[in-house]
Amino acid sequence: MPYRIMDLELSRPLTGFTLASHETGYALVVRWDGRIIGFLMKETPEGFRMEEDELRELLERELALRILNVKLEGSLADRWPATPVLEPPSLTIAICTKDRAARLARLLDSLEAVRGQSAFRALEILVVDNASVDPDTREVAESRTDVCYRFEPKTGLDFARNMALETATGDLIAYLDDDVVVDRGWLSGLYRVWADCPDAGGYSGLVLPYRLDTPAQIRFEREGGFGRGFERIHHRGAQLGNPLHPVGAGVVGAGANMCFRRDLLLALGGFDEALDTGAPLPGGGDLDIFYRVLRSGHAIVYEPSYAVFHEHRETMAQLRRQYWSWGLGFMAFLEKARRTDPAMRRRQDAMVSWWFRDKLISLAGALSALDLRRAGDLAAELRGAIQGLLGEYDRSVARSRRIREQVA
Repeated sequence: MPYRIMDLELSRPLTGFTLASHETGYALVVRWDGRIIGFLMKETPEGFRMEEDELRELLERELALRILNVKLEGSLADRWPATPVLEPPSLTIAICTKDRAARLARLLDSLEAVRGQSAFRALEILVVDNASVDPDTREVAESRTDVCYRFEPKTGLDFARNMALETATGDLIAYLDDDVVVDRGWLSGLYRVWADCPDAGGYSGLVLPYRLDTPAQIRFEREGGFGRGFERIHHRGAQLGNPLHPVGAGVVGAGANMCFRRDLLLALGGFDEALDTGAPLPGGGDLDIFYRVLRSGHAIVYEPSYAVFHEHRETMAQLRRQYWSWGLGFMAFLEKARRTDPAMRRRQDAMVSWWFRDKLISLAGALSALDLRRAGDLAAELRGAIQGLLGEYDRSVARSRRIREQVA
């Protein structure tokens, strides 16, 4: 059942590979000089063998233009190297976590492996424990050198994100979910995009699968996963030509791997603590902050070399709940935006109409193809969206108020 994930470095000679008897597919993380330039996955018979010539032909067919572009960029950089003119900023890496000590330890290990490459003026790793019920999270964080630990008693991801924002010392604050590990080029990729675009309000990065061991993980990645592509994208209205910009903030990136200017987030009032409140409303906070950064007139730049690997949901039930939460979080965010930003009302209403039309067309297609799993996922997303439109943001505002009162 599992797909084998393999790293391929194209600047070195290629070799073929043979899958094990229980492996039913492969996924290739393709690099040039360490930089990720592509991701390919394919279902195969068990024990599949790909020869070197076949592998080279596949890569040339699928990635030829991207390989050419990265070679050209490298050649130009060697001939006309960039001259830094700004003092590097300091960086806080914020990890908000709750009762997942093993995953936290794995993420901290991956950060330890890259922190020596930092070109930032100063580097801080900050773990915010979001009301864990056992001591393991604290013990993992405090067992590491140069890791700051803070406890946030108010349960809710955006409470923890705001604790990190208030506590951080960096000029930039990069948020990582605890179910990711960073790529070896993560830190250098973030520095590169800052150096190229220092005036941006934020940065988002590539999210690839950490493993593809279960049908749910494979299915999610086949459906597109968190993919935003392998080219840098400047998200700014005048450049994108998108009539609904910035309402469709989900195209910017994923909350699992995002970075912002700290002073900008503080000026915007931080994260909305009525979003991402846990099981009742497990989403919307990243969409809201992307939207508000863009509405403030600042760009958010997507950079694929600023990459992480995410542990996707293991079971079909977990995956279906994720789709439900996406619909719920998106519409709760839009309901909040319609009230707080009436100047965008026409685009917000158009986005709701487009979203439901698109999902219903996809649902009809899945049903006609008898793809009942896909139809079930889409139905779950639609149920979440309807719930989001029918007062979920108001209910969440009340929940977050009660949480503050209980902790006070």
